[in-house]
Amino acid sequence: MKLPRLLFAEMTREGLRAAAGDALVVLPLGATEQHGPHLPVGTDYFTVEHVARAAGALAAEEIPLLVAPALPFGCSQHHIPFGGTFSLTTETYYQAVRDLTLAVIRSGFRRLFLLNGHGGNHELAQLVARDLALEHPAHIAAASYWNIAWDALVAEQAHVGMGLPGHAGIFETSVMLALREELVARDRPHRDNVSDSDPRGFAKPYRAEFHGWWQAVNGFTDSPDRATAERGHRYTRAINQAVAQAFLEFYRACEATP
Repeated sequence: MKLPRLLFAEMTREGLRAAAGDALVVLPLGATEQHGPHLPVGTDYFTVEHVARAAGALAAEEIPLLVAPALPFGCSQHHIPFGGTFSLTTETYYQAVRDLTLAVIRSGFRRLFLLNGHGGNHELAQLVARDLALEHPAHIAAASYWNIAWDALVAEQAHVGMGLPGHAGIFETSVMLALREELVARDRPHRDNVSDSDPRGFAKPYRAEFHGWWQAVNGFTDSPDRATAERGHRYTRAINQAVAQAFLEFYRACEATP
């Protein structure tokens, strides 16, 4: 069943009740935080909202799908020292996403996809999916868009000489040049001797956190002056297609699961 609208917020309560039994709801998770001296603080929010809507529109050609309003605030405690940052603590963020997801479940929806666009939210969104799926008759997925699209981005060489996804570096700056060029500063920082990202994946055998690291790199990774809109268009096309496939795959897995 193809729904009359893509955006959850544009539907009436009657339309949503009718769709609840079959539709997949996508909840984009963003952030409002510093992104170096050259990118808007809404970078993660703008990006994940775009991906959710673009990928959702592709998947909605085959399945009933609704994109919820993007959550503009995340768990961004590590960026507070720079200013320009809204942040929820770990405990508060987990509870906020849990409450929002639970509200959708209580509205009758049984298929939900938490699509994340900020690194600090990653594990917390996955914990929400795990915990609520154990407690309620609902199927819930949670993933960061760059993890879903990793292989497609490596095929575009988005890991070479940059952090993938990094933070306010070449990757994110290129994406913002493609999406909202007017918000990107023309004068962007430069760094030499930037290493490639591991093409095998984002996850490492263990997580290491180093006190003061963000201040040491001035709140951004690699060399954003090398970003281009052309790169951003290639990256976003790859991301949108990969995320759309993830929506379809998850929906079909839900159909096959009692």
